[in-house]
Amino acid sequence: MSVADPVVPLHQRIIADLEGKILSGEWPPGYRIPFEHQLVAQYGCARMTVNKAISTLVAAGLIARRRRAGSFVAHPLVQSAVLEIPDMRSEITSRGEVYGYELISRRFQNGLGKMSNERNFFQGTALLVLRCRHLANAEPFALEERFINLEVVPEAADADFGVTPPSTWLVAQVPWTRAEHSISAVNAMAAVANALAIPKGAACLVVERRTWRVADEITYVRQTFPGKAYRLVAHFSP
Repeated sequence: MSVADPVVPLHQRIIADLEGKILSGEWPPGYRIPFEHQLVAQYGCARMTVNKAISTLVAAGLIARRRRAGSFVAHPLVQSAVLEIPDMRSEITSRGEVYGYELISRRFQNGLGKMSNERNFFQGTALLVLRCRHLANAEPFALEERFINLEVVPEAADADFGVTPPSTWLVAQVPWTRAEHSISAVNAMAAVANALAIPKGAACLVVERRTWRVADEITYVRQTFPGKAYRLVAHFSP
């Protein structure tokens, strides 16, 4: 992304530049980033613009401000989530089972659209919508419904998700800095029951997840597991 790009607001271009240096490792944890007045001179902008960019990166956990010392690269708080972002293949093979994957459908959509758990995000955004199934020993293990923000990850439009699961592809392609989990118990509706080969109304566990790269939302996914096939375990320390 060029600093001279007239389409993207300047504070967003500053965010992208600083984020790129941090996530690439060019600026390692503990590195002191240039002072605000230095960035003002570099980008030829108002101090408020630089401050807005740095504040966004502070909120994302990529930068830590220290009074009188300046701003430093922080350790991203990726591992601070109670639940880590799982890789289905690893989860299933760790149980001694054979992993399988099937892409059920792939389509493009503008905005999230109506869902039973409708929330105000992905409004008016170009999305790639994937519906797939993860298998353990050839038996349905999870139904996945995923929305990928093509404005943030345009490469996803051409990715072959018939071969590579979207979670595996995203983890390899797009570094994320923040995640949100929502867990609920539901009874399987007809379409879900058919996809998971379980009776209609059977108990299921639903994990919904949103991930961001700084201020940009990357993906929203809803994974439904048969109740008897999956459990969540979290380890805590003081």
